[in-house]
Amino acid sequence: MKHTTPLRAAVAALLLTVGLGAAQAGVASAVPLPEPAAAPSASAGLLDAMRRDLGLTASQAEERLSAEKAAAAVEKTARQATGGAYGGSWYEPSTGRLVVAVTDRAKESAARALGADTRLVRHSAAALDRAKARLDTLRAPAGVAGWYVDPRTNSVVVTVVRTEREALAVRAFVDRARAGGPVTVAETAQAPRTYAAGTVGGDPYYTGNVRCSIGFSVYGGFVTAGHCGHAGAAVRGWDGSAMGTFQGSSFPGNDYAYVGIHSGWWTVPVVLGWGTIPDQLVRGSAEAPLGASICRSGATTHWHCGTVLAKNETVNYSQGAVHQMTKTSVCAEGGDSGGSFLSGDQAQGVTSGGWGNCSSGGQTWFQPINEILGRYGLRLHTA
Repeated sequence: MKHTTPLRAAVAALLLTVGLGAAQAGVASAVPLPEPAAAPSASAGLLDAMRRDLGLTASQAEERLSAEKAAAAVEKTARQATGGAYGGSWYEPSTGRLVVAVTDRAKESAARALGADTRLVRHSAAALDRAKARLDTLRAPAGVAGWYVDPRTNSVVVTVVRTEREALAVRAFVDRARAGGPVTVAETAQAPRTYAAGTVGGDPYYTGNVRCSIGFSVYGGFVTAGHCGHAGAAVRGWDGSAMGTFQGSSFPGNDYAYVGIHSGWWTVPVVLGWGTIPDQLVRGSAEAPLGASICRSGATTHWHCGTVLAKNETVNYSQGAVHQMTKTSVCAEGGDSGGSFLSGDQAQGVTSGGWGNCSSGGQTWFQPINEILGRYGLRLHTA
């Protein structure tokens, strides 16, 4: 990261204020970063973004962020407590609590003891995952946008493009899907597409004639979307100077990549707020539950918020299917690919693609960050 613009100067000033320092490319700081004494309260800018995109007042946004943090902690222990009866879980905004689905009434008390609400269902999460895995072996027609396990309907949801629902190929795919397990069909207005864009000048990085967005800093570089470049491809920074090289990339099947950066650039645990909100520090990568609020930063449309709509979805792009994606109600546009998804101060994933735009709305998918870190053996740069 270089700092010749006011925005980048502000990022540098922020880091100096909190005493983080920076590590040169490929080299971790020799001095361990201190653990924060307490999580900071949400900034006014973040609360304003949630007001704009989620229709919340500042106090409602504060309360929701606090409740979602508690729900994320409960979700992990609830899965263990209910064992094979676990049917999935989600955050319910109307109550501010996590809902845990179980197939065995005797396990409800274990989830409730952790502070969760419960719902008795027929199919376990493991059974639904197996049904989805069978769908992943099929080749889907263009009119099928994707499929995912939905604990709220206790089924595998197959999403089809509204205008293609009656197409013979789509109907045949849905019939095969239903033969393999509990399936619900939902409609979407458009097919998903990736958010790479042609070179137009400006932020944040370029490879060939494609402009994409940095996801999150890791020691030695950053993670981003795989469709933005192939392994070995050179990367130029926002100012056009040599920045680094794609060390690994996967697309389709997955949509993630790791870029190693050159000397003269360095990593910082920051996501740009683009003047909409203050630049955000990244403090970890705890996964937000289904239904939680989530925000995205990207080079084209900057900062927008929404909610988590689905997890572990298979998205059927024209280039091929991508697995284990998370669907959100956040908008995005060309050039936002690879950008950061955050829940509070926790990294969630990198922008892959979607449909719609930030004028009329739409949906966007991201590849979860923890999967990327594990795949390449990377360590997230945190504050």
